[in-house]
Amino acid sequence: MSARHFKVVVVGGGTGGLTTAALLRNRPDAPDVAIVEPSDKHWYQPIWTLVGGGVIPREESQREEADYIPPGATWIRDRVASFQPAENQVTLASGEVLTYDTLVVALGIQLDWGRIEGLKETLGKNGVCSNYSYDTVAYTWDCLQRFQGGRAVFTYPLGLIKCAGAPQKIMWLAEHHFERTGIRHKAEVIYNSATAGIFGVERYARPLRKLLEERKVQTNFKHELVKIDGPAKKAWFRHIETGAVLEQPFDLIHVTPPQSAPDVVKQSPLADAQGWVEVDMYTTQHTRFPNVFSLGDCSSMPNSKTAAAIRKQAPVLVENLVSYLRGQPLTQRYDGYASCPLVTGYGRLIMAEFTYGGVPKETLPVEQDRERYSTWATKTYALPRLYWHGMLRGRW
Repeated sequence: MSARHFKVVVVGGGTGGLTTAALLRNRPDAPDVAIVEPSDKHWYQPIWTLVGGGVIPREESQREEADYIPPGATWIRDRVASFQPAENQVTLASGEVLTYDTLVVALGIQLDWGRIEGLKETLGKNGVCSNYSYDTVAYTWDCLQRFQGGRAVFTYPLGLIKCAGAPQKIMWLAEHHFERTGIRHKAEVIYNSATAGIFGVERYARPLRKLLEERKVQTNFKHELVKIDGPAKKAWFRHIETGAVLEQPFDLIHVTPPQSAPDVVKQSPLADAQGWVEVDMYTTQHTRFPNVFSLGDCSSMPNSKTAAAIRKQAPVLVENLVSYLRGQPLTQRYDGYASCPLVTGYGRLIMAEFTYGGVPKETLPVEQDRERYSTWATKTYALPRLYWHGMLRGRW
């Protein structure tokens, strides 16, 4: 059987893949596009923080993948088994081979639950929760409701992760929940993070440090979770510089899993030394295979890995991909923009927006380094609607 050929093959039907495919198919000169995606569900993951905090039911984060495949695009319900960029082809798990003129890699990020000893065995019970999957997020709210006092621990792993602010967002919601239910005086709230500080952009780190002090949140920076014993309710953290191990009992622990590039990317010719798809940080074009582009969490672009970043990357990628097909120079540039709505409690949020190098690039007519209800409302009510009805349709 001869290989199917497409002008554009998009690998991954998540935020980056669907947005890119929609923008391409919306063009008057729309190329034929194939989307390789095995899942029949699509999730708006940024809202899982609010699901874990009891604000929104998890079902609101889920839609049918079929409803967001752009008209005219070919949906191939399979997964990629390997890339052969020198031959302009990908091999699917079924054994089928697809060939292409251009390839877009949008496979997202891989959750490496197994890198923490004992985590898989205890996740979802014994007070061990995580907002990082549809299957586990509801248990976070169960844990917060059942918590009657003791030690509540929140973790941030070593390495790059999706939305660097998310590990602390659920911590702030938990702390506020304990206050609202009258048990804050019984709760010891601890934030153990492998990072050197509370946030990487100083404009927003400054007010967050003040909140840590005011709300009496304990911190252990440069500590990564390496082992957990759910039945014994103990966790072990390794100092990333000295190697010293901190043993910490807990009554509740929210775990942010270590994350990395998908294995299929790591094992391919597309990967850089760290396993990410190696692209130019401004054009999204691969540095060695010029007909390959990438965006979102699996790319090597040194920006914060957020849906807001994809919103800015996708138009740049599409225009540059079309220019490449026409034999024209790639003129569009991505500046590293990302946004992180830093939930700091119920009804309050600091809206961080910045570009490469952590340079603030704010878009709202307010001081965004302050807690506000207006920015909370933006995250809770406006952004999900813009995502489903705008971004995934190639309109925003």
